[in-house]
Amino acid sequence: MTPFCAPLQSQVVELCVSPGDTVRAGDPLVIVEAMKMEHELRAVADARVVEVLCAVGDAVQEGDALLVLGPAAAEPFTPGVAAPAVAASATERADLARLRERERFLLDVARPEAVAKRHALGLRTARENIADLCDDGSFIEYGALAVAAQRSRRSAEDLIANTPADGMVTGIGSVNGDAFGVERSRAVVMAYDATVLAGTQGMRNHAKTDRLLGIALAQRLPVVLFAEGGGGRPGDTDMPVVAGLHVGTFAAFARLSGQVPVVGIAAGRCFAGNAALLGCSDVVIATRESNIGMGGPAMVEGGGLGVYRPEQIGPSEVQHANGVIDILVDDETAAVAAAKHYLSFFQGRTADWTAPDARALREVVPENRVRAYDSRAAMAGLVDAGSLLPLRTGFGAGVHTALARIEGRPVGLMANNPLHQGGAIDADAADKAARFMQLCDAHGLPLVSLVDTPGFMVGPATEATAQVRHVSRLFVRAAHLRVPVFAVVMRKGYGLGAMAMTAGGFHAPVFTVAWPSAEFGAMGLEGAVRLGYRKELEAASEGAEREALFQRLLAQMVARGTATEMASTLEIDAVIDPAETRAWLVRGLDSARVAVPPARGCIDTW
Repeated sequence: MTPFCAPLQSQVVELCVSPGDTVRAGDPLVIVEAMKMEHELRAVADARVVEVLCAVGDAVQEGDALLVLGPAAAEPFTPGVAAPAVAASATERADLARLRERERFLLDVARPEAVAKRHALGLRTARENIADLCDDGSFIEYGALAVAAQRSRRSAEDLIANTPADGMVTGIGSVNGDAFGVERSRAVVMAYDATVLAGTQGMRNHAKTDRLLGIALAQRLPVVLFAEGGGGRPGDTDMPVVAGLHVGTFAAFARLSGQVPVVGIAAGRCFAGNAALLGCSDVVIATRESNIGMGGPAMVEGGGLGVYRPEQIGPSEVQHANGVIDILVDDETAAVAAAKHYLSFFQGRTADWTAPDARALREVVPENRVRAYDSRAAMAGLVDAGSLLPLRTGFGAGVHTALARIEGRPVGLMANNPLHQGGAIDADAADKAARFMQLCDAHGLPLVSLVDTPGFMVGPATEATAQVRHVSRLFVRAAHLRVPVFAVVMRKGYGLGAMAMTAGGFHAPVFTVAWPSAEFGAMGLEGAVRLGYRKELEAASEGAEREALFQRLLAQMVARGTATEMASTLEIDAVIDPAETRAWLVRGLDSARVAVPPARGCIDTW
């Protein structure tokens, strides 16, 4: 005979057996209660109840005997408490059924009219965009059961049906996980839902945003924001606030700058608070049908500034040309593809890549030294096929900027544009290049600079744009770079502009090399001849004689400023065959310290 003892201090609330009963392993014997929780004490083997030593209501201590058990047959018996076997039920529990019913309102299929209206505009729902962005089954949603803070004016049923997730879907998913693995591909994803209260910012979706932004900062996770919406929502009456200007969302979002990659996507209308968050992003991706503005029509009209349709405020062609939009795409499908491409540069190196035909680089620069050409051909010819992602293409036309890969390694790439003002750097181009340096430096991407510039743009009209301050940003930013820079002079390397493109001077980069087509001078050679030989030129007869003298002096200057002459005085490191440029960059990247630097400071929004 063996006593069956209480495993914890408790009170007997039910006896499930009587003396003489035969029980099987797993059968309940006694139910006790401790700290308001009931515990079923079960048999661990087949047995026979010999004696019951307790009664309902008895208080028992751990180790007190409750029953006396004997063997059911001749088999040995081990006393104790068995863990109950859990079997799947054929019917769903009531509490789970209630959750399923509530979750039904989160599905697009549960709101067919709202979805149909959205699709009629040629746009996707927030959940469709997230499903496209994140790897299958990887997205876990935070705060899904939130509703608008309007219980004082609307029924619970109305809020559940019409304000699901309080108009914002937030969570963590995997982006590009197939290429980079789950750990490196995790990202915080947040999408305002334009089908719910026009994607406005409510008090609860502010709380949801703040929760995810805190996780992003603590876990160093990239953030992707689908920002469409109309800004602050005045109808949330449950929160006792006057203006709501104490919310921490904007500061929390801005705090991520320079710490983790932040991607903003705009389709449709993006105004006020939604646009403010978009503007804090590292990169802004927008569709051609988007409208982006710090105030929508109601705010403009309320300020007494006139009556406008939403389509008249911040259309994409305006925002792309002025530099607000970094990547302009046709639709949300292309926007998501661009976001995945952008994020990939901050997720690591790829093993698979295809090199372009390096020999094509020999033909990029025309033999005619004054013939314009498209330097984007050089950018594409240096990097892995299909990897080039141009940024801010509508703004600062004097400099091209892009992210790309060289043998799978992410790099930043910038190049002067001879098709615009001969490659001269104006205020917009300087701003664009300086911010690009900052972006690459913040996230540890080496910089490759392709140089062909006659210098900074000059003249009265240019100086009226605050040129002095704008172009100086290039020197200040370059002086604080922590990532390696590699410079390739393709043709003109003149004056301060060329120095600014090479991180402050030709000896600042890890290496500065030149193609045979390169030519150098403290300023443009034509201008140097006219200034340096003014008296000689004025002494010559105007017309053919003066022109012949000018050309002869220019030829002498060109000869003195060739790439080989520069290399012979050690002002540059080498003159190379253009077809060898990629190989030089590969070796330079392999030998340079390119570890991601610790986070420091923010990235200028401009």
